[in-house]
Amino acid sequence: MPILNSPENAEKVPLLQDSTERREPDGDKEEEGEEGDQSLARRVWVESKMLWHIVGPSIFSRVASYTMFVITQAFAGHLGDLELAAVALTNNLIIGLDFGLLLGMASALETLCGQAFGAKKHYMLGVYLQRSWIVLFLCCILLLPLYLFASPFLKLLGQPHDIAELSGVVSLVMIPLHFSFAFQFPLQRFLQSQLKTAAIAWVSLGAFVVHVLISWLLVYRLHLGVVGTAMTLNFSWWVLVLGMFSYTVCGGCPLTWTGFSTEAFSGLWEFVRLSAASGLMLCLENWYYKILILMTGNLENAKIAVDALSICMTINGWELMIPLAFFAATGVRVANELGAGNGKAAKFATAVSVATSVAIGLVFWLLIMFSHDKLALIFTTSRPVLEAVSRLSVLLAFTILLNSVQPILSGVAIGSGWQSYVAYINLGCYYLVGVPLGFLMGWGFHQGVMGIWAGMIFGGTAVQTLILAIIVWRCDWNKEAQKARIHVNKWADTK
Repeated sequence: MPILNSPENAEKVPLLQDSTERREPDGDKEEEGEEGDQSLARRVWVESKMLWHIVGPSIFSRVASYTMFVITQAFAGHLGDLELAAVALTNNLIIGLDFGLLLGMASALETLCGQAFGAKKHYMLGVYLQRSWIVLFLCCILLLPLYLFASPFLKLLGQPHDIAELSGVVSLVMIPLHFSFAFQFPLQRFLQSQLKTAAIAWVSLGAFVVHVLISWLLVYRLHLGVVGTAMTLNFSWWVLVLGMFSYTVCGGCPLTWTGFSTEAFSGLWEFVRLSAASGLMLCLENWYYKILILMTGNLENAKIAVDALSICMTINGWELMIPLAFFAATGVRVANELGAGNGKAAKFATAVSVATSVAIGLVFWLLIMFSHDKLALIFTTSRPVLEAVSRLSVLLAFTILLNSVQPILSGVAIGSGWQSYVAYINLGCYYLVGVPLGFLMGWGFHQGVMGIWAGMIFGGTAVQTLILAIIVWRCDWNKEAQKARIHVNKWADTK
């Protein structure tokens, strides 16, 4: 499969790269007449092709990246229940807290690079990328104690002593993985915003192959146990970083990468503000389900409960790579169109993305409902854990269905630059409604892990999704396009 976005093939994808050139701003009557002449089916087909050009490679790259975590957790699960719980707790709490914040901060590039690319301010994309590296690397240094003191931190949160001790060892081994996030997340969004998704997919394939080989070597040949399973992620994620960086600086992005620039050190305050808002918005979402696992760790028979819920969250996270690909594609499409002044096109892209993602979510909802008793076999053969996962599968199915809508609406927020606004919504829905309701149902009504999860899904996630849907539905897209053009000029002038 050729890399569609390489310089020599750039002319082969004019539909995407020139889409913003051919449209006039929304207020233009010519665009209204053009839209009226096209059938709805034709418009959906054209938008779907543009959407899937981003979604297809994004799904592959995200599934490949996440599968690395799944493989690591599966190896740990076959070592024993304690090892599975330790690796699962590290992945879902220590790395999860870190991952959510850094991923959110890097998502500022989806707004900045996406709108700048739509407005043809190509040079600024490289400057934004370097600013993001600086900000995220400093943030990694500040977050380093989370890995160094993971064991006492988990004990303080009420986790069982033996699980917390082994999780602390795993966390120390994964410090190189932690620093890879500061470079990989910005690179991915930099390439994604200019439709270089095929390059991301090829690099992800290479990293996945490396991960499988390293896992076999360290676990089966060298018998390094749980430490070996944790080390594999360090190798594969740095392959991702080096692969994307090499593509970027070796001619893959001739318009947007012109070399390192001292401009990256100027205008950092405005960049930090938007990155912090993006980080807060997404980490409040990401941390929400980490709190679910943390609360479960304080139940009776916590080891089985944590194992079962961690497996469900891993399956949910695996499938979530599809909605997150739509999240990324929607953010890019909305940002590109708003940056080019095409508000109606941004609205239509949102509608097509939500409808497509929901259709896929329904398929997975049915799949989970009909295969609930076989879901956990890839991770464990423990009968109590298998039975616990089967009981939780109904909640897993509805979580997946809600996740087919919510990330796409968050992608609209990222593409439009609404991060600060949505962060307040997430705070209220998740932590003032969802967490208290989960606590009430789990302990007040003695429903255990099922009560905690149900309260957090139907109390927090569902309410947040409804509010975001209303905001997107009532949005004045023409006004958002005008604001985007003003912001692009403002950010580009920040020296």
